[in-house]
Amino acid sequence: MADHEEEDLRTALRMSMQNSPPEPKRSKPRDGPAGAPTGLPEESSEVKTRRLQRELMATAAEKRMLDAKKASPSPSSVSGSAGSSGSALAAKVVRKGKELSLEEVNLGKGLSEEDAKQLFSMVFGAEVTKGILAQWSNQGIRFSPDPETSMGLVQHEGGPCGVLAAIQAFVLKYLLFCPAELGKVVPNMHHNMGSGTLSNSPCVASNNFASLTEDAKARALIRSMGEILFLCGSNKRAVIATLSVIGDDTERSKDNLDDEVITKSLEGLSIESAADLHKVLRVNTYTTRESAFKRLQAVIPVFQSRMGALLFLISALLSRGLDLVQADRDDPSLPLVTAPFGHASQEIVNLLLCGQAVPNVFDGKMDLGGGMSLKGVSRSVEVGFLTLLESLNFCKVGQYLKCPKWPIWVVGSESHYTVLFSLDTTVQDENELEGRESQIRKAFDAQDQSGGGGFISVEGFHQVLKETNVELPTEKVDLLCSTGFIVWSEFWQVILDLDKSLGGLKDSTGLMGKKVFDLYHFNGIAKSDLNGSQVSSGGETPVQRPRLTKLRVSVPPRWTPEEYMTDVAVSSGSGGNESGGKVTESAKPEPSQHAPLVDCIRTRWPRAVCNWIGYPPSIV
Repeated sequence: MADHEEEDLRTALRMSMQNSPPEPKRSKPRDGPAGAPTGLPEESSEVKTRRLQRELMATAAEKRMLDAKKASPSPSSVSGSAGSSGSALAAKVVRKGKELSLEEVNLGKGLSEEDAKQLFSMVFGAEVTKGILAQWSNQGIRFSPDPETSMGLVQHEGGPCGVLAAIQAFVLKYLLFCPAELGKVVPNMHHNMGSGTLSNSPCVASNNFASLTEDAKARALIRSMGEILFLCGSNKRAVIATLSVIGDDTERSKDNLDDEVITKSLEGLSIESAADLHKVLRVNTYTTRESAFKRLQAVIPVFQSRMGALLFLISALLSRGLDLVQADRDDPSLPLVTAPFGHASQEIVNLLLCGQAVPNVFDGKMDLGGGMSLKGVSRSVEVGFLTLLESLNFCKVGQYLKCPKWPIWVVGSESHYTVLFSLDTTVQDENELEGRESQIRKAFDAQDQSGGGGFISVEGFHQVLKETNVELPTEKVDLLCSTGFIVWSEFWQVILDLDKSLGGLKDSTGLMGKKVFDLYHFNGIAKSDLNGSQVSSGGETPVQRPRLTKLRVSVPPRWTPEEYMTDVAVSSGSGGNESGGKVTESAKPEPSQHAPLVDCIRTRWPRAVCNWIGYPPSIV
């Protein structure tokens, strides 16, 4: 019986030594450049587990054999050799036993070659330039060191701004409106993921951004990233992508990674093909928020590294599922990163804001007939989206994105994404007349099959009148329907002239429902700031820093006749955080200031008048 047991143990030892070349020490880099082929195929998790089991069996076998050697002082050359290697193996397994859970978490699973090809093609396409790849491989997710913009993420490379702006919007949500959630292991997701009006619980946040602690900002970033990934994963899972070179080349004494070591690990690493993704990408899937947040906390320096923005985009795409991402899109043959400048597409921004990579910003689907349709946003969102393109009549942002739960919006221009926000949740509250207007517009838009062109069919028009309880005189109906289609501007003018008792919005004074409030605009891309206190010590080279601009916004009622507009002015003495500041009539009204951002604001608050101090806000 003893002979059979010893033979089994020797067999286990021989098995453990097959196909298991010595591992390099984790503190030393592998030979050759990062991600270069080693001549051996990447181990799958199953193969790795079986190998470790064999090593543990061999260690137990070696221990018993060494005990047996004490009773037999004449070991054979084979057993002596095995004893020497077995001792090293035992020490190695003991070391692995201590590090195994951390190592497996850090390494994760590799992507199959097929998935890597699909992922790379989906993101970059077949003709991506090295310049675009460099932009996306050199942008970390880091906060600004400047006290005035310390709540903001800094962008140094063109391209990934869509990813950074979306994360920034969620970060502001936590810092401004959900600070109590930052101290929890698992945030109250029912509170965070809900939607609806906030009028019953108004909130005014502080604008003292310089007082934010590093810990609060880090927690807000982790919560934001986790929420976005679970949003992409239909609140069922989050996939977190990291890099094998960090897991292989980094020796850790703690659970958290070190910035300097990560930077050194990434030296020479480039992502230029699907093969590169296959070699270096490692992913882990989490089905509980607690485990995902712990993972993000452990690897946040990886996302702060130069590969951070790309890794987060990949994490979001994998959380959604590559096939589902392609199904979300109207034209899955186009890359998500657009040529020739490498900007994030609307599909990327929508994925991060609403969990689906749809290409359009209107609500729901647009039926084109013949079984064809265009996909828009299907549900309410936490943070919203405004775009300069709507002011140019290239698109129509729907109510889901235009009226999010929290007063925070990603702002898109032709080439850049920035963030607009308010400290006061009541800026989105509607009075009775505004609510009525929104109801009528929503009913009209639901019948608009022109892609936001602002006209509907006669049949659709009668449906709008029925849904909104508007009672138009017969002659007005005939006049509007005389051309075979109804234009929004003409219909709206009739509503403005129609008495309230008949479903209209006629207001004899023109002064009902006016608002005055503050908005803040953050542009994370580092720009030259020539403000006197911000120049360098030599007084010649301006500081490169993000920019935060405070705007005072005065919004007249949408139904206000133009002749009343010239008499409405904003008091220059209004306080900073007062969203309900009074509008006064003045003999010398403040002149309105204009910048492209104002055009974006007016898509949310038509005819808004904006003022600011200093440089105009930039959305490019």
